[in-house]
This record gives sequence, C-alpha cells and structure tokens, in this order.
Amino acid sequence: MIDHAQMPDNPYLLLTPGPLSTSKGVKATMLRDWCTWDDDYNGIVRAIREKLTALATAAPGYTSVLMQGSGTFSVEAVIGTALPQDGKLLVMANGAYGNRIATIARYQRIPHTVMDLGETGRPDPAILRDTLDRSPEISHVAVVHCETTTGMLNPVQALGKVVKAAGRVYIVDAMSSFGGIPMDQAEVGADFLISSANKCIQGVPGFGFVVARRPALEACAGQARSLSLDLYEQWKVMEEKGGKWRFTSPTHVVRAFATALAELEAEGGVAARHARYATNQKRLVEGMAQLGFATLLPPEHQSPIITSFLSPAEPGYRFQDFYDALKAKGFVIYPGKVTARETFRIGNIGEVYPADIERLLDAIAGLRNS
Repeated sequence: MIDHAQMPDNPYLLLTPGPLSTSKGVKATMLRDWCTWDDDYNGIVRAIREKLTALATAAPGYTSVLMQGSGTFSVEAVIGTALPQDGKLLVMANGAYGNRIATIARYQRIPHTVMDLGETGRPDPAILRDTLDRSPEISHVAVVHCETTTGMLNPVQALGKVVKAAGRVYIVDAMSSFGGIPMDQAEVGADFLISSANKCIQGVPGFGFVVARRPALEACAGQARSLSLDLYEQWKVMEEKGGKWRFTSPTHVVRAFATALAELEAEGGVAARHARYATNQKRLVEGMAQLGFATLLPPEHQSPIITSFLSPAEPGYRFQDFYDALKAKGFVIYPGKVTARETFRIGNIGEVYPADIERLLDAIAGLRNS
C-alpha cells in the first residue's frame, strides 16, 4: 500500500508541453466527487463553454463544445465530422502533429493531400494560395499553430486570410497555444479551433474542446464518421440539455478546468500568461546558450511554449543519462521528436515561473561541471 501522506506534493517539475505541472488549487478541486447529471455540475459546463468562446474571440457567431479524451480525440472529432463525403482535406504539415492529422484522415478514409514542409520549414501563404487555386476539390485546410515537434509557431493568421479568400473551411489545431498566446479566432479566420484541458489553460488531462464558428458547426449535421466522436451531436446535446454530455464526462477534470480558468483570469488573462511564458523561454534560451546548447530553430520561428535544443556533440552523451540526472534533481524534460537531428526539448508552460527556470539552469550547469 502506498502511504500518500509520505509522498512529496511535487516530486518533480514537468517541463513538457502537457501534461504539465498544475497549481495546488487545480489539484485540490479534484478531491470532490461530482454527478454528471447534476444541475450544479451542468452549470459549470455551461460556464466553461461560455468562457472558452470568449477567450477565443469577442466576435458574435461562435460556440464551443467539450469532448472526452485527449486532445487528439478532439482533432479526430473535427476531421471526422467537418469533412463531408465529397470533401477533401489539405494538411500543411511540418512535424508529428500535422502529420497526425493526415493519419486521422487516412484512417477515416477521407480524401486528403499533405503539403510536407519538413520538420523545420514553415507554411508559405503564397504557396498555399497557388495550391488552392490549382485544386478546387480541396474543401478544408488544416494546420497546427504551435508544432511542438520542434516548438515552431506557424503563421496561422496569414494562412487563414488565404483560406478564407479561397472560400474553404479552415481548421486550426491550437492544442499547445490556446490560452497561452494571444489570438482572435475571428481574425485568424478559423472555422474550428481545437485545444485541450491540459495545455496553456493549465488543467489536467481528460478532455479537449473545440471553439467553432456556429454556421460551420451547424453545417456538419449527419456527417460524422463516428458515434462517440460526433462533434455536432455532442454540441447539440450540450446546447439543448444545458451542459449535459452524451456519454459519461470526466467530472473531476472538468471541475479542475473551471478552477484553472479562474486562475488564468486572476493572473491577468492570456496576455499576462503569455508574458510569463515568453519570459521563461527567453531566459531558458539565454541560459542554455551560456551552457553551450544551441536551439534547433531560429528565434523568429520559435514559440514561447517549448524549445528544441541540439544535443551536445560530446563523447559519451546519452539523452537518457541526461534525463535521469535531471529527473533526480527535480526536473522532467522531453526527448527530441525530429528525425533529422539529435535533439531534446524543454517546455516552460504550466505552473512554471522564472525562478524555476533559474533552478533548472543551475541543475544543468551542475551536471555539465561534474
């Protein structure tokens, strides 16, 4: 039997793009049980949906829907519901998560094409315009905003202008950016904006969400290729039954997310959270450079969410040894995900502050000097 009283509150800091380190308040909220059909609980769901829509845009005509599962479940729900039988999807991919959208389309037998940009390339609006002009059969375009394979921040607003001018439906995977990078969905032009509870809002894993332009979502009735991932039906039930879910909802996670939203507001909103993340990332890169670590991406392409560092070209270096040594000092980082270069990744979102980055840099300096 585990003696939970003897376990440290936070044995290590998660320096990852999610799941991430959460506040004590978010954790404490999950100590209470909630009934899925209770009016109090459904009221929490309604409030969450309203707040998410308001965070996405102040423009009228938008709505939100929550979906059980990881963020990928919500991406699959959008792809499988938004594409009609005669539709075709264009995926602009520059990492694992863009390619995952294409994999979803393949599994669901949705006609699609991939604009493969490599792991360090960025989508070019001019090339996208030419592609859409030459391909009238493409009905939907999808891109990842912050591609955490590398930490790349893609130009979703410039791309959105092209997509909307061409009269296509625009899907933005904002999994690792929503709530942590200021954006206006209406200005971006996204018909569907997708994220997850355990990212920049700083909740815990268990559900994702979609903020959608209402007419675009209403047009999806009857199109879904899955029962449980029918985004339209999930939204319709939440709309008509006051916050109820079609199937069992992750009640503890939902309640924790409501607390996380309140903490985001108390911090000063998305702008303040973005400023903290950007400060964390700037100091991380500066400190790592002083320790001899170079970044994979140039600064102008780098997000404030997660940074890929080139592994040192030193005899005997093994990422697993580096990882284990840092974990023993109270920090968990991520292995690299790019295939062309040997890298590792360090995130700076979640309940992470500049003082934590300084502690991390001190720990790495100690390992370098040992």
